[in-house]
Parts: sequence; structure tokens; C-alpha cells
Amino acid sequence: MAPALPGMCAAIMLLAGNALGQNDCCAGKQEPPPEGAHRVLRVTADPNNLPFTNERREGFENKLAELIADELGAELQYSWRAQRRGFFRETLKENRADLVLAVPAHFDMALTTRPYYRSTYVFVYRTDRHLNIQSLDDPALKNLKIGVQMIGTDGRNTPPAHALANRGIVNNVVGYTVYGDYSQPNPPARIIEAVANGDIDVAVAWGPLAGYFAPKQKTALTIVPVSPAADPQLPFTFSIAMGVRKSDEALRDEIDAALVRKQAEVNKILDQFGIPRVSEPLDNKSTSTASNGTAAGPHALGNR
Repeated sequence: MAPALPGMCAAIMLLAGNALGQNDCCAGKQEPPPEGAHRVLRVTADPNNLPFTNERREGFENKLAELIADELGAELQYSWRAQRRGFFRETLKENRADLVLAVPAHFDMALTTRPYYRSTYVFVYRTDRHLNIQSLDDPALKNLKIGVQMIGTDGRNTPPAHALANRGIVNNVVGYTVYGDYSQPNPPARIIEAVANGDIDVAVAWGPLAGYFAPKQKTALTIVPVSPAADPQLPFTFSIAMGVRKSDEALRDEIDAALVRKQAEVNKILDQFGIPRVSEPLDNKSTSTASNGTAAGPHALGNR
């Protein structure tokens, strides 16, 4: 089975919670509000998944949602749900949300906007170890304890897990579930903390997670992008977009226009959170497509 991505949130990164202002009507294209009417933009997000989102609206995706809502002249309303299975069905498909943040471009469970950034998996290791790991083919990986993000037991794991297994690197691999202990803040951060604490020698993690949490550790950590060509059959870089209901082309077009106008502000927010980006064209479909049977993207792990 094809690999899945460690998605936007920690838990699978997708979650269960309290829904503010949910609408239980059946899915369908929304009519534009009457002239002068109060406009609301409903967003469903994970309440416990920095650097992406949290209930205190401290994540970079929270900041991007505020930017978009402001551009649309709309009030931003959140419903909170862990990003686990059923996330898209119970949000966009059931018309309980207008917008979901951070989905892989060309994701087949939503109508996606233009990508607003492209990131990659990265190696993370303690700077004082001087490991100089830059490739999944580095012989040193056979003798190091490696942490990878795991999705579950159904074969839907992240590209690094599959790539290492393809190279016969299995016995020295430690899995860190993207679900994690949800009673703790930001469960996916445990893999980065494990590197800093010396529990593992190197982690192969989704770039935005590493870029945000690595500088917060007491020990200096080195971050090195995994080469996009690490494995021709596995995607390691992903273009990230926003998702709306498939029928809502008008809203998608509005958000596209807002992203074009505000790309400089988007980049500033990404920089503030240390989000690593790669320079490949944002419209490159070769490593960003996601469907029911393929990688579900960093923010949409297993959210069916």
C-alpha cells in the first residue's frame, strides 16, 4: 500500500472535539450572502497540533486562516476536531466547514486551492554528534537508531518508513505515532524531543514539524532536507494547499485570488514559524497528488 504523510496535525494528525457553529445541513454549494449580510468563514482544525493549529489559534495555519478571512471580509469561526479518520467526511462533505487548511495539492477529497508552500521531509540530528547525514543511502543509517513517524498498522505509513524498509533498515527503526498521547500538548513533537534527549540518533520527520520544534530544544539540532530523489517511487516533497467542498468553486477562486495578493504575507508567516520550503515549482504535480490510495499529505493523514 502506498505511503501516507504525517499530516497537518499531530494525531494523525487530525482530531476530535468541540464544534463551534457547525451546520448540520447536507453538503452542497453555498449561496453567496445577500448584499450587506454578515459573512462567516467556517474552518475546522486540530486544537492541539502546533506548529499547524491549536485551540488558542497560535499555529501558522491559524494565522493564515485569519489572513484569508480578513481578505474575504468574513468572520472566522472554528470547529475543533482531531484529524483522524472521518475528518473530511465530517467536515467538508457534511457541510460543517467551508475550509480546511493544509491539504496536499490535488487531494481528491476536496477542491484544492493553489499551493501556498512546498515542503519536504528532513533529517534531524544533534549538531554535537556531527553525523552529516544527507542521504537515505548513507551507510551510517544501518548502525544508528532512527526515528520515523508512523500512521498505523494497516500499511499506511510515511514515505521515510517505507524508504528505510526498502533498504533493509528495519531493526534499528523506532516508530513515533502521529496520533501520540493527546493528553499532552502537540503529540507529534515527541520525535523531535527524542533526538534532543538522545533517545534516538536521527529522525526523519515532516519539515514544518522539525523546523518549528528543533530550535525550541535545549540542545542544538541540525536539519537537512531529504533529497526529493531519495526514492523514485515515494514522494518526499509536497505542495500544500487549502481545501473547500468540491462544489464550491466560487470560494476556491476567491481564496486563490487572496493567496496571490497576500503571498508576501504568507511567506512572512511561514518564516516566523521556521517552515522549511523547497524551490521546486509549486504547480508540480509529481509529488503532491493525494487520493484515497496514496499519500494523504502532511495534514491529512488517514482522514477519510
